[in-house]
Amino acid sequence: MSEFYIGVMSGTSLDGIDIAYCQIKQESFELLHSGAYPFDKEIKKEVLKAINTSTTLSKLGELDTRLGKMYADALERFISEKKIDKKQITAIGLHGQTLWHNPNSNYPFSMQLGNPNVITAQTGVSVVSDFRRKDIALGGQGAPFTPAFHQYLFSRLKANVAVLNIGGMANLTILGEKPIGYDTGCGNVLMDYWVWLHNSTTFDEDGKWAKSGTPNKELLKQMLSEPYFSKKAPKSTGRELFNGAWIKRELEVFIQKKGANSYIKKRDVQATLLELTVSSIVKEIKKNEISLLIVCGGGVKNGYLMHRLQEELKDIEVSSSDKYGASSEFMEAMAFAWLAHERVNKKCVKLSSVTGASKDSILGAIYE
Repeated sequence: MSEFYIGVMSGTSLDGIDIAYCQIKQESFELLHSGAYPFDKEIKKEVLKAINTSTTLSKLGELDTRLGKMYADALERFISEKKIDKKQITAIGLHGQTLWHNPNSNYPFSMQLGNPNVITAQTGVSVVSDFRRKDIALGGQGAPFTPAFHQYLFSRLKANVAVLNIGGMANLTILGEKPIGYDTGCGNVLMDYWVWLHNSTTFDEDGKWAKSGTPNKELLKQMLSEPYFSKKAPKSTGRELFNGAWIKRELEVFIQKKGANSYIKKRDVQATLLELTVSSIVKEIKKNEISLLIVCGGGVKNGYLMHRLQEELKDIEVSSSDKYGASSEFMEAMAFAWLAHERVNKKCVKLSSVTGASKDSILGAIYE
């Protein structure tokens, strides 16, 4: 029996809303339609303001509703453009927009905004949301969640497979009887911030600006000394650590060390940030016996980043997930369609080996 689900994802890059319409059967998963929609610029400013400065409960409440309305509008447009019959849709899987993720505090939590009640009221379709907090309540990191979906999609492959998702953060899945997965650290987020700050563009197209620069080896070594990179899994991270303030601190330390010889070109910083992403990923992959690395997420579009990964992983095939029948661009949206399916059907999601939770559990809340 077929069921139809929509997955909605906007990541830490805040570069858009990805939507995937999927058909799920007992033994198969098919992406039928997909679309990318712009992230409202004013709401993006408010999200970044809430993350980087102090805010109020009133502002957070309003932002929750505004994000819900933004998602609902994108969904209505998507459903209309793709001529989807709403009656066929079992549910919408909504990740929501992460504002803060702190599973390691005295009172662990992860905050995603985007009021699902607004979405179901506007669309007339049930919504499954709030996926992360149950895992955290069971002692887990509440992230990353895509490894369970990667295991579902690619476990049929006979090679020693790892799946790498490069979004704002980068997360790695090592497939096996019990998958292992964790955030390796920053993905695109620091590069996107630096190119926006100095070139007023939202991303470094194909890594051209980074390629035009020369990585500073001393600065790279200093950045790699960030404690997160040496922390053992399970672990997860986000903008609460890797952000513009982090770059500023690293550059200030570098200048203090180098003194009069501290000048570094803006393009060289960009090149160093790309190498930081590559180095932190490669270090983790080399800990495992891997013959195939399947890459998905926005980082796949960065040709220079992909080239550097292949250069550093000489004996490993580095390929986009598109080659293996799964959209690299819409992988995370597809994952939340699948997670909605698992919740509606009351299935435990096998994530405890990834997140460190005390047990696998049913994840997500249903808004009828």
